Amino acid sequence: MPAKTTRGLKMKKVMVLGIGAQGSIIARRLMEEEGIVEVVCADYDQKAAEEIVKFSNKGKAVRLDATIFDDIVKAAKGCELIVNALPPEFNMTVMDACLETKAHYQDLASGPARDMGFIPAIERQLGRSAEFEQAGLAALTNTGSAPGMANVITREACDLFESVETIKICVYDGIWSNKFTPFWWSPETAFGDMAAEGVIYEDKQFKTVPPFNNPEMMEFKYLGPRLMFDHEHEEPVTMGLLSDKYLKGVENVYFRFGGPGCELARHFWKMGLLSEEAIDIKGQKVVPMDVVRKLTPPAPKYKNEIKAVLEEGMASEENAFLVRVDGIRNGKKARVDAYFMGPGLTDSFKLAGISHETYGTGQCAFLFSKMFVNGIISTRGVFPPEALNAEERQYYFRESEKLKLTVEFNMEYLV
Repeated sequence: MPAKTTRGLKMKKVMVLGIGAQGSIIARRLMEEEGIVEVVCADYDQKAAEEIVKFSNKGKAVRLDATIFDDIVKAAKGCELIVNALPPEFNMTVMDACLETKAHYQDLASGPARDMGFIPAIERQLGRSAEFEQAGLAALTNTGSAPGMANVITREACDLFESVETIKICVYDGIWSNKFTPFWWSPETAFGDMAAEGVIYEDKQFKTVPPFNNPEMMEFKYLGPRLMFDHEHEEPVTMGLLSDKYLKGVENVYFRFGGPGCELARHFWKMGLLSEEAIDIKGQKVVPMDVVRKLTPPAPKYKNEIKAVLEEGMASEENAFLVRVDGIRNGKKARVDAYFMGPGLTDSFKLAGISHETYGTGQCAFLFSKMFVNGIISTRGVFPPEALNAEERQYYFRESEKLKLTVEFNMEYLV
């Protein structure tokens, strides 16, 4: 289990590994931090690393193959934190490099990895806690908006109860432009996640459910009813595993997702278009998902691409991010609805020239990095954000407000 220690000194040198949509935001923001001397921007794509260091003389671009342990160790020499913004299959190698270089560790996702699903991948990470404790290091996993901010909100809400029955984390992405743009992150990842069997934590047990399980009209404040489904995500797993330690013995945890992109994926899935199994079409073997990958436009990444989408107009710009916690407070049944609110697509572009997806996830991830840099995190070992204590969570919320990322908590007693 993670252990507590005294706060650390402020950091001077960090490395961001993976300069993609989220990693680039984290790196840029870290370069703005007072006291930071150097941010090593490491990526297999040398051009991506070089582009990001143009924003500050604190940046150092490094071409790096993250499959090679020695290359990570060499690039991370002298770094006090490694932010792993790569896919989950790199987590173990980067964690090994942190132990070798005596650097703290942060990632944005735990699973699924190529060699295992969500539950074993997360158990494998948490199982390394003793190694990091003994080294006096912290390894903070699953940092972003969801997972990440969602976990911090959930723990804050759970602390208002004597016991917790159910946690529902509900994300509705209703950003739909006139220019066909089904997803604002990797379409391949999006379709893959939605076609995957999900994991829920129900009656104190992990259960696997089919894609688009348990359709439900969810009532969102400010938005109204929207159709939601169970969705593959880390939160039910980490929260189920840590139920008794941090979340007042929660019995049920669900992550639910909805929106036009989700509806599109559901129709494709019903038609068999998200299948990886080849079918015969006029004597030719064709993998349906290969066709979808080929024909789906990529998520707009660069400023001119996002601008072009906005200029063509928006059909819908709705977002909702709700953490609902039901439990017992003062001996009575009660509910907390916590709404996480941030800039939409139009406002994110005005603020930072990026999409709402990149703004929310990247900025939330950066705030966890900022906690490391400023010596705020006192826990040692391997742990997700729901393990942060009350003081650490309040720091996170205060800093998030400065970035126009706010949380509204509403509590009511249930009859």
